[in-house]
Amino acid sequence: QKQRSLEIAKAKKLTLDELYVKIKEGQIKELNIIIKGDVQGSVEAIKDAFENITHPEVKVKVIHTSVGGITESDVMLATASNAIIIGFNVRPEAKASQTAEKEGVDIRLYNVIYEAIEDVKKALEGLLEPTLKEKVLGRAEVRQLFPVSRLGTIAGCYVTDGLISRGCDGIRVLRDNIVVYEGKLSTLRRFKDDVKEVQSGYECGIMVENFNDIKIGDTLENYIIEKIAAKL
Repeated sequence: QKQRSLEIAKAKKLTLDELYVKIKEGQIKELNIIIKGDVQGSVEAIKDAFENITHPEVKVKVIHTSVGGITESDVMLATASNAIIIGFNVRPEAKASQTAEKEGVDIRLYNVIYEAIEDVKKALEGLLEPTLKEKVLGRAEVRQLFPVSRLGTIAGCYVTDGLISRGCDGIRVLRDNIVVYEGKLSTLRRFKDDVKEVQSGYECGIMVENFNDIKIGDTLENYIIEKIAAKL
């Protein structure tokens, strides 16, 4: 019975994908939004833009804003208030991602302010069609730095969760859960051997293409982009 109650609670959480349907069913009168960003100026710009969106049936309400990565407490606030979370140039902490998945909280991540605004507008009008979805493969913590002449800096890393894959679509450099660079993985090594992937619990050497400003303590997050079939 308890498990059933948890499933029902999770099912009721709002996502942008189903917003329009719930508006038409009369279930939604307010769209609650939590905004997290890398700097205060970006957060304020997004907040102002959201609050200027008008809709005949739904009020867009920003219930919380702050600078920094998305935390578990942000997810719990979203759970309690049936809000969606908008992140600009930030990432969720690992625990926050796990809790969001468990609770059914919709976290949307952007690096262009305009796209965040457009997605919310499209969701309100029933025009948002998810076609691409990002899947994080894993994260690694930078523990040492090895400058290599004519190549750049190889980061000596420890894979903390998931895996690091040479076949990933992209890799991010995170500093305190704020995105400082996003690009391609150019080198992945175990000791001196080039490898296809490195699993959680193992050390490896990673080089990020065209980026040498990696620091000890940074987190490297690699991901793939999955194609989602358009909904009819």
